[in-house]
Amino acid sequence: MRTFLLGSAIALSATIASAEGTSTTYSYDGSFEDATFSVESAIVGKGLVIDYVSHVGEMLNRTGADVGSDVKVFDAADIFVFCSAVISRKMMEADPMNIAHCPYGIFVADRDGQVVVGYRTYPEGPMQEVQALLDEIVKEAVGE
Repeated sequence: MRTFLLGSAIALSATIASAEGTSTTYSYDGSFEDATFSVESAIVGKGLVIDYVSHVGEMLNRTGADVGSDVKVFDAADIFVFCSAVISRKMMEADPMNIAHCPYGIFVADRDGQVVVGYRTYPEGPMQEVQALLDEIVKEAVGE
């Protein structure tokens, strides 16, 4: 049993470590609804169009029993999907395979009353311009 618990702890640590560094998050002091409104306003305020809002939290909650899980991952979670024609063109002219990073997304997640806003981190090089844009939008949304 001790070996099983130790192995489980190591596996959990590896899972947590693998998730570190893949996204940048900021705490939001307010409700999930206020955070999503702030994110939407910040994106639109940059002259960008939101293509789609993915309601990931609702999907996970709705399908949990169907896949044999009773774990509630999020109280609520949405991802705002959008693009910038100007920056996307620049990124893909630098390297056409940057298409893999398009469109861009900013997520809002609520877990146990803790609301975070964030985005996926991008590789060094030209994609840092996209990351800077996302960071600017998220900081505006969270009031930094």
